[in-house]
Amino acid sequence: MVVGHIQTSRLGMVRKWGRWTDLNSFAATKLYCTDIHIITSQEGTLLNDVVYNHGTAVSSFALQQRHLVTRSPIRLHYNEHLLVLVMRWWSSHAAQIPDRTKMSSYKRATLDEEELVDSIHEGEVYPSGVQVNLRRGRHRSSCWTDRTHVEKRLLVLVVVLAIGLLACLLSLVIQYRKTDNRTCLSESCISVTSAILRSLDRSVDPCEDFYSYACGGWIKTNPVPDGHSRWGTFNELWEHNQAIMKHLLENATMNFSSVAEHKAQRYYQACLNESKIEELGAKPLQNLIEKLGGWNVTGPWEKDNFQEMLEAVTAYYRISPFFSVFVSADSKNSNSNVIQIDQSGLGLPSREYYLNRTANEKVLAGYLNFMVQLGVLLGGEENITRAQMEEILDFETALANITIPQEKRRDEELIYHKITAGELKNLMPVVDWISFLRTVFHPVEINETEPVVVYAKEYLMDVSHLINRTEKRILNNYMMWNLVRKTSSLLDQRFQDAEEKFIEVMYGTKKTCTPRWKLCIADTDNNLGFALGAMFVKSTFANSSKTRAVQMIKGIKNAFEESLKTLSWMDEETRKAAKEKAEAIYDMIGYPNFIMDPKELDKVFNDYDVISDLYFENVMMFYNFSARVTSDQLRKPPNKDQWSMTPPTVNAYYSPTKNEIVFPAGILQAPFYTSSSPTALNFGGIGVVMGHELTHAFDDQGREYDKDGNLRPWWKNSSVEAFKKQTECITEQYSSYKVNGEAVNGKHTLGENIADNGGLKAAYRAYQNWVKENGEEQVLPSLGLTNDQLFFVGFAQVWCSVRTPESSHEGIITDPHSPSRYRVIGSVSNSREFSRHFQCPQGSPMNPPKKCEVW
Repeated sequence: MVVGHIQTSRLGMVRKWGRWTDLNSFAATKLYCTDIHIITSQEGTLLNDVVYNHGTAVSSFALQQRHLVTRSPIRLHYNEHLLVLVMRWWSSHAAQIPDRTKMSSYKRATLDEEELVDSIHEGEVYPSGVQVNLRRGRHRSSCWTDRTHVEKRLLVLVVVLAIGLLACLLSLVIQYRKTDNRTCLSESCISVTSAILRSLDRSVDPCEDFYSYACGGWIKTNPVPDGHSRWGTFNELWEHNQAIMKHLLENATMNFSSVAEHKAQRYYQACLNESKIEELGAKPLQNLIEKLGGWNVTGPWEKDNFQEMLEAVTAYYRISPFFSVFVSADSKNSNSNVIQIDQSGLGLPSREYYLNRTANEKVLAGYLNFMVQLGVLLGGEENITRAQMEEILDFETALANITIPQEKRRDEELIYHKITAGELKNLMPVVDWISFLRTVFHPVEINETEPVVVYAKEYLMDVSHLINRTEKRILNNYMMWNLVRKTSSLLDQRFQDAEEKFIEVMYGTKKTCTPRWKLCIADTDNNLGFALGAMFVKSTFANSSKTRAVQMIKGIKNAFEESLKTLSWMDEETRKAAKEKAEAIYDMIGYPNFIMDPKELDKVFNDYDVISDLYFENVMMFYNFSARVTSDQLRKPPNKDQWSMTPPTVNAYYSPTKNEIVFPAGILQAPFYTSSSPTALNFGGIGVVMGHELTHAFDDQGREYDKDGNLRPWWKNSSVEAFKKQTECITEQYSSYKVNGEAVNGKHTLGENIADNGGLKAAYRAYQNWVKENGEEQVLPSLGLTNDQLFFVGFAQVWCSVRTPESSHEGIITDPHSPSRYRVIGSVSNSREFSRHFQCPQGSPMNPPKKCEVW
């Protein structure tokens, strides 16, 4: 209750409810029990005015006799505590106060109601000059009815304002609680938020450049490390996996459940034995060269052994000069394996390095110097070695001229040619094919009726002519160079230094000093990766992760099938068949089952032995072992449990002949996936990867394979033509992107670009379906992002990376994927959902009027 405030600071005047009035007019106001008079003196002296109450004149001295005294000159209607104290006093003493005519004095009390003030005598006041008076009126009338209209209005206003203030406070409390419930403040959420914030660059408008917005902070704080040509989230996770494998392989007390795991450890230890490697120097490779008949670079050579040399390096050392030969599922009969032959033989990553000599002069010079240095280390004289290496480089340039560009090899229906082994001599008569195939696939019996699939028919004819017109010495030097190039890294530090110097030129790396253990981990994973993978999986991979991944893939498949229904360019018959193919896709999560069975794992590596401390010999024996495994597969049907990637690998793939998607345990980790991360982030990370691989089943190459993995025309022609029209938009879009002035090859990257766009769309739809079923999840603190926005940020931050200019150039020439920046920008600029959630204006860079959509 707001109490009246009466103040005398003018002679003969009283201030009540904010107005000044003279004492005579004030006498007409009736004051009752709850009225409080504050009578203020000027400069501490009580005024000798007369106050009239109920028509009776009371001198200021008399008032002083009857009033309680307060120590503070506080305006009471601002001091609720004083009011409470006074009211408590009145409640306890009201009954004891005598009638005004009989009363002589009141007990005096301070604001501390426990203490009586006896030290103040009658007639005294505190220097502040404030006295408080509580008086009972003669009549017990209503306090409200005795108020003036102004007082009533003010009281009503105060009450309304108080109620409004209370309502506001209550609303804020409720809103705070709601906000608090919607925000995830767990340790994992705070950790994830911190990582996201470090990667963001909020000074960038996401509608102008979403990649820089999502990755700008990461790029600023992550320069390319020494010894690397590129760096990104994939590299970070691979380094993490390498450290785990190092710990496992170097643990002397490790209890292996299989012999194969022990072989992996011994292989790794032999690789680490640098003292033995340095002691042997170049001798292991020099002995091998001599065994194969010698090399004109390091000694005199005059032999006619082209066929013998070709068979030896191909069969025993897994080298592919001139062409490659391998065993894989027959694209048109996916239930059987078949010998396959394709173009091969270049020492540099792409034909473009040889053909555009002006742009690649530095790389070609570095490559030649590398060739010469290795030749000299193996015993050659520098000038003679350089002359012969120049001949080899010219021959590789000739090979590059007849090599078909990858963008012209995307239609597998056109490049697939199934013939017999006997018919190979018509394409490439310079090779005795039956002798060659029998040596390569020994002990399997091969005759002229053996089916063979050729993917480079014109190339084989051209390379046969090239071989015929080239000196036998150069051909032998070229084949031997392929062997030297592949095996020199297994030798002492001089050879390591030579290779690292070339890599610096090729990829722009700085201070390449990769620790030996990292090289050995990579090599052990490459050759005995499934034995090492068994150790890795048992140490790091939880079955719950596999269960969750299976659930996510199911949701993404459903989302993809929902999108199929909305495609206007596809006919119903083809749509139905596409749905059946999507449903038939086989999921492989984490690891192949056989590696968790020690007996089955040992069977795989039973014929491979490891010699302690002899690293070079261990690798050579593995090449022989691998050749025998390949031969054994030729007469067996394809095995769905056989993977093309090892469990620690940070990657994923789709196999068209098996119609399966594979996600190794190595990638089922942060930043792609963690069980404690928001679902939006998991769908934006591993969910998009899953959608990407799923969409590969329907890209420009994958769509040619049916649900059983067979290459056949299962689409109606009208849908084929409509599909090609849709993909033209993607090709044009990505061809417009440039890196350091070089345009992205939209044709070469078409399959990956289709998969990027389709994967993002499928994963987002799957996430929306998850929210419908499970409800909105909590948002992360401090980001100011909705979970829909978080999904897209999570997707983009998977691709945060930096590259040297040389590495970027190599990527433009060789990589079927677009550069990371355009994998993000290209996909989100085609996403209407992205533009809606980030409210990007129509026509902004991330929301162009023309959007490309295939799936």
